[in-house]
Amino acid sequence: MSENVSVADVIAVLDDAYPPRLAESWDAVGLVCGDPQEPARRILVCVDVTDDVVEAAGAGGYGLIVAHHPLLLRGVESVAADTPKGRIVHRLIRGGIALYTAHTNADKADPGVSDALAETLGLRDVTPIDPQPQRPVDKWVVMVPEGNAEQVSEAMFAAGAGAIGDYRDCAWSVVGTGQFEAIDGASPAIGQIGERTRVDEARVEMVAERGLRTRVLAALRGAHPYEEPAFDVLEQAALPSALGLGRVGVLPEPVTVGEFAARAAVVLRTPWGVRATGPADRRIETVAVCGGAGDSLLAAVARLGVDAYLTGDLRHHPVDEALRAGGPVLIDAGHWATEFPWCRQAADLIAGATGSPVDCHDDPTDPFTVHATG
Repeated sequence: MSENVSVADVIAVLDDAYPPRLAESWDAVGLVCGDPQEPARRILVCVDVTDDVVEAAGAGGYGLIVAHHPLLLRGVESVAADTPKGRIVHRLIRGGIALYTAHTNADKADPGVSDALAETLGLRDVTPIDPQPQRPVDKWVVMVPEGNAEQVSEAMFAAGAGAIGDYRDCAWSVVGTGQFEAIDGASPAIGQIGERTRVDEARVEMVAERGLRTRVLAALRGAHPYEEPAFDVLEQAALPSALGLGRVGVLPEPVTVGEFAARAAVVLRTPWGVRATGPADRRIETVAVCGGAGDSLLAAVARLGVDAYLTGDLRHHPVDEALRAGGPVLIDAGHWATEFPWCRQAADLIAGATGSPVDCHDDPTDPFTVHATG
């Protein structure tokens, strides 16, 4: 099976797991270079696309690199071979290696980057720190003669209504009595002008994504026997989803900050260690995590009332201010180290769906390579 897997086949798997629609507006995700119809061959997953990664991909016969961080994002005006990023693009193209990026869409996905980090740290019962709302939906309530309920429902289903999670054609109905009187100018399908009419009607309810309103309304009107169908469209309250940045969960048993930091340094393979605000003997059990640079979530984490928050790239002043406000223990395990667990997640996903050989670039691509202590 793996011999026939194309780059496009792998992209389809990744786009399903990490939908591009989840990416931030400023982000650059998807296929960067390469022919979707070419064989994927072997696949290499990494955090950063560095010269060393491209060298390893060429030497290992890989046909596709799947990276977390975009290669082309900030102010790129040229990919000439004499520019740093252009050099990499040219090497990839000459080597017949495609490049695909899943960035903030993978950060928000379920499971995504922070799920992989939480699992590596042993957290249980995880939920997003900053949940993304579910897609806005309407509830449609339609009154239709009992004998025409099925045709109206089927038309609305065909327009996209009635979908709930992994289920389709979902509806609820009950039969009651409808009443109306047609006046001059009407052309009633049932009853006469000036005559009050009562009809056995079904009240049919179903949901539909808000963006489908025009299609669902057209389907309803087209299938309904009445000249003026009676219906309601009710906007549903926004509810949190399992998508969103960061994760918060519970450790199997309480540990001290020092113990947790030491374990994190080992399981996350941090190239320069872990730093924490302490005190080292403080016991923690509820922990929030965010892969990559997570100080933008400091306020959200504080509102959750967790014991500790582990992320990367924590800066002096935001940490100082968070601690003054009585926030949780803050733990910085580095950018690369907190995102690398996602590489294993993505590799397992691709291998399971396509049967292709998939590897992770295990050597840290953290830019800080020299570490010293006083």
